[in-house]
Amino acid sequence: MQTKFVIIAALIASVAAPGCKKFAAGINVSPNSPTAASNTQLLTSAISYMPVVIEGISGAMYTQQWAEKPYTDDSRYITVNFDFSGIYAGPLENLQTILANKTFNSNEGSKNNQLAAARILRAWFFWQMTDRWGDIPYSDALKGNGNLAPKYDAQKDIYAGLLKELKEAAAQIDDGAGVGGDLLYGGDMGQWKKFANSLRALMALRLSKIDPATGKTEFADAIAGGVFTDNSDNAVYVHLADPVNQNYWYYVADVQNRQWYWISQTLTDYMNPLQDPRLPIFADPASSTGAYAGVPYGLDGDAIAKVSTSKVSWMGEHVRAQNAPCFISTYAELLLAQAEADKLGWLPGGDGDAALKYKAAIEASVRQWVRNSFKGGVVDDVEKTSYDPADEGDTTGLGAYLARPEIAYDPANALKQIAYQRWVHLYMNGYEAWAEWRRTGYPVLTPAPNNNNIPIPRRQGYPSSEPNINTNNYKAAVQAQAGFGGKDDLNGRVWWDKP
Repeated sequence: MQTKFVIIAALIASVAAPGCKKFAAGINVSPNSPTAASNTQLLTSAISYMPVVIEGISGAMYTQQWAEKPYTDDSRYITVNFDFSGIYAGPLENLQTILANKTFNSNEGSKNNQLAAARILRAWFFWQMTDRWGDIPYSDALKGNGNLAPKYDAQKDIYAGLLKELKEAAAQIDDGAGVGGDLLYGGDMGQWKKFANSLRALMALRLSKIDPATGKTEFADAIAGGVFTDNSDNAVYVHLADPVNQNYWYYVADVQNRQWYWISQTLTDYMNPLQDPRLPIFADPASSTGAYAGVPYGLDGDAIAKVSTSKVSWMGEHVRAQNAPCFISTYAELLLAQAEADKLGWLPGGDGDAALKYKAAIEASVRQWVRNSFKGGVVDDVEKTSYDPADEGDTTGLGAYLARPEIAYDPANALKQIAYQRWVHLYMNGYEAWAEWRRTGYPVLTPAPNNNNIPIPRRQGYPSSEPNINTNNYKAAVQAQAGFGGKDDLNGRVWWDKP
């Protein structure tokens, strides 16, 4: 026993001796616990956050696509401050890590393609944020400990940066291997290029009132670069029939059984008289009447309690399905943008081409929502881009809908018609619908009743933590935005939201 202790002591002494060799580096590092994520993992994670942004409820409430019952805080504009830290610390940080990498694994796609996809996604997230809050940290953001108090960039400068970023990213895409971990396009870089150019066109249209000259130039250039040409180009996030990656609204409606969000009467009152074929997808018929009837928008607690649940329409089974797709950016929306650009003189087609684009947009929207059946969360039949009323007996009702005089293109009311079709098409993408409502003024909406004359929000307030953790830059941002009137509330107008 004594010999054993001597041996152990000798070993300890030899390890601790100043002149001894150290163990090889990494000998105690577990190979099953990596310290860095691959670009593939980072890209997948960032893409997975896109539905989190889109599925936020406030935009759908502000544009009255949805109504609330029994709780009505969002539709009565109670919440003022909204947090953006999750976007910075989640997808944006992941994308910035890709862009800052010094080495690239060729098995995850060519270096150029990895960088291009990350840049396109980063531009999309920043676009979503600036349209909600206005000026935000942009050029100083994502620097970690290098800058814990980033300045806020003017939205005008952010837009210029994002338009430039998308154009450069599209040009950076090469013929090398497509990106791995791509939940949108499966590594098809041709689709990524169309996605970048389509986003740039939609972003350029946002400048229609504040800077139409720049908007016109950017829009035409983006279209010329190659954009979506049918529904198969749509940027779609496919949820799975699996709790790990399921549709959020399935979790709310079917798992939690929270019947809080309903289609609004504002929307059903518009769609019902037109016999819009998308309505049965958007909503379920009322259980007691079999009719499609929305919940009156923005009622207070006492008034909403008197609305019979059996007489109003719950969110549609298709849109709340566990594996329902989340449409991020679509061909129909781009066609509507092109129709508006024709009408504005940004494209040379005039009313003739605007009418064709408008009709094609409605066809694409109905095919997206109705004609294309949902199979495992993926739409099929997308190769058909022209409409034949005799095709399969017109089971969607599209032919009858297009034939209605209220729907037929009218040059005198074209901008209004385009805007209303965009509002309907962007169902479930409330923040995008809200941005377009602010820009165009359509649809014509009335604020929540008996609500102290509070208007419909035109922005969202900065996170309540910002005055404490980024005090000086926060104050400067609020004061710098003339449309805010020195207040961080829901009423200030972002830069492009010109009265």
